[in-house]
Amino acid sequence: MNLSADLIIIGAGVVGAMTAWRARRSGLRIVVLEAANDVSMGSTKANSGIIHGGYAEKSGLRGQLCYPGRLMYPELDRALNFGFRTTGSMILAFTPDEAHGLEAILAQGQENGVDDLELLTGEQVRAMEPEVNPAVVAALWCRGAGIASPYELTIALMEQAVETGVRFVPSTRVVAIDPDSGADGGIQVICEQGASGRTVTFTAGHLVNAAGAGSGAISAMLGDGDVNLSFRKGEYLLFRKGSGERITSVLFQMPTALGKGILVTSTVHGNLMIGPDAQNDTDPEDTATDVSSLASIFHEARHSVPNIDPAHLIRTFSGVRAMDASGDFVIKPSSRYPRIIHAAGIQSPGLTAAPAIAELVLKQLKDAGLSVTCSWVDAPRRPIYGTRAVPTPELKERIALPKGHPERIVCRCEQVSESEILDSLQRGLPVTSPDAVKRRTRAGMGWCQGQFCRPRVVEYLRDHVLNDPCGILETEDVAHSGISRVRGDEFKKAIKGLE
Repeated sequence: MNLSADLIIIGAGVVGAMTAWRARRSGLRIVVLEAANDVSMGSTKANSGIIHGGYAEKSGLRGQLCYPGRLMYPELDRALNFGFRTTGSMILAFTPDEAHGLEAILAQGQENGVDDLELLTGEQVRAMEPEVNPAVVAALWCRGAGIASPYELTIALMEQAVETGVRFVPSTRVVAIDPDSGADGGIQVICEQGASGRTVTFTAGHLVNAAGAGSGAISAMLGDGDVNLSFRKGEYLLFRKGSGERITSVLFQMPTALGKGILVTSTVHGNLMIGPDAQNDTDPEDTATDVSSLASIFHEARHSVPNIDPAHLIRTFSGVRAMDASGDFVIKPSSRYPRIIHAAGIQSPGLTAAPAIAELVLKQLKDAGLSVTCSWVDAPRRPIYGTRAVPTPELKERIALPKGHPERIVCRCEQVSESEILDSLQRGLPVTSPDAVKRRTRAGMGWCQGQFCRPRVVEYLRDHVLNDPCGILETEDVAHSGISRVRGDEFKKAIKGLE
């Protein structure tokens, strides 16, 4: 099978999805290819969700694109309803030397054009964040930094892109690219699709390599040597909903050569989150967690916020970021094929910079001869869920409602209703696993981590989505993937043994 398009985007992480979304009004045939079964399945869904201030990057595209990208987030959220909150951020200093180092970061931020930075005294920090270690002597405060839900953003972007004609093709792995063999000199992209490995070929005049950890392999297929990746893993600890409400801003420690260090933050849903560490030269497929790394993260985070309760831990996870040898984002035409644009090496602050990255990619496509326009927001996207505050007596009644009643509560921890589950299945993007439903509705993200709701979610998938009820549910859910993740009880036992 050979399918034609004007533009192929490889990768449906936040950069690929943002590029498709910003190009959606161009009147072009746009295809987004994704090796996984859903959007945001790589580093996009497994990062800190921090919308950085834009002050830390010293040069290059990372420094140029972070602050402009940050400024776009409030309007993005008003349009897409994905979950964003301006919280501010602090880099905490605990010694005079660290306090002196803040001045250099402040100067770098001012050089980057960031205009909402302020040095705080220890007394000011303690007044704003009472949970911070009282030994704090100073902090650099950035008023406009914030937090977001990266996977919900990516889902929202692709939903609107698909509504306006973009074609999203999941479970489709690129195995070869022939830049010159397509009709009229088009670029042929040969793919293997689904569990069967069926061969499908796509042909387009222009291509964007936004394949995340796979972007180096795409560059190798082209033989241009433009993308040279190594991989750094970071592990995280996520605590129960409500545990993050006593932290109002994102709390960083002083950055090191390995990154921005261990942070303490709330998620947009009120979960306390700490991490990541930095494990270099890792396998890009290795998203396991281990007790010793998590214990180290926990103890370092307690240097910022001493009263973190390990009993509230509900989940551990890790993400792998792809870093180019240049140390910068790689956003440029292929050195051999100018109609192919690389958007690779998107490490931190890639999420923050994503709107500006997509803008630059589309400019480069236009320079390469593609008649593409860079759109911005449409009418607001209707969110899948809103505020959930069902009182306990009513919650019990709604849990007991029969299947088929729209007010039936499917997930008791997060109070997810049947109508919300069904809405998530009917928005134009394939939803084929409980994890995909979880990312859209939060069913399974609560205290019991899906023990109650997962069988119910599976029922809805079987009724409304799957042609083969026994086929793909187990293999496409993280709980059945074979990935080793440290459980809460294992971690608590290990921490208790160290104290």
